[in-house]
Amino acid sequence: MAGLLPGVACRIPTWLEMALSFARSWRVCHWGAKRLGISAAEARRGISFKLEEKTAHSSLALFRGDTGVKYGMVGLEPTKLALSMERFREWAVVLADTAVTNGKHYWEVTVKRSQQFRIGVADVDISRDSCIGVDDHSWVFSFAQRKWHTILANEKVPIEGIGQPEKVGLLLEYEAQKLSLVDVNQVAVVHTLQTDFRGPVVPAFALWDGELLTHSGLEVPEGL
Repeated sequence: MAGLLPGVACRIPTWLEMALSFARSWRVCHWGAKRLGISAAEARRGISFKLEEKTAHSSLALFRGDTGVKYGMVGLEPTKLALSMERFREWAVVLADTAVTNGKHYWEVTVKRSQQFRIGVADVDISRDSCIGVDDHSWVFSFAQRKWHTILANEKVPIEGIGQPEKVGLLLEYEAQKLSLVDVNQVAVVHTLQTDFRGPVVPAFALWDGELLTHSGLEVPEGL
């Protein structure tokens, strides 16, 4: 521009530089806050899993996209099942298809027409000739004869104050070595089982009547 000293035409006034810098900083902070918000929500979300058909005992049938399991008196004919060394052979047990090695996770189970079942977690390599709860490779909450118990290494400890709700929650805290039974109506922990995880664990279920439907990929409820 004519009449101006060399270099002056290219300079931006100091106040404008400051304004532009502030605007850029605000956009970066705003974007960062949104990203942090997403990350926080994702961090609260538990594992998402389905039931692994190749682990299911022949008396169990999966349904609703492999998120539920039904017990049958006769069950499926073993000859019609795909051969799998991962299938439970003696007990009506099925495992989930996703292992946990860290973090805090929450899922729920809807129970229908069942008077005897077990829910919890197990080592991924638990013996397929065993039932969950009978050794130190699984940690479960059991419902039978209208009563709740924890079962570890075949030792039962009674749980009071929950009755037989249609839906219950499970809270797994891997680093803290804890598995908790949750009252979903009160959003409160009913009982916590201190565990001893030595490697990857998976959600595990045993069923002797009725059906169970799992609900995974849930956020950990506030306060738990």
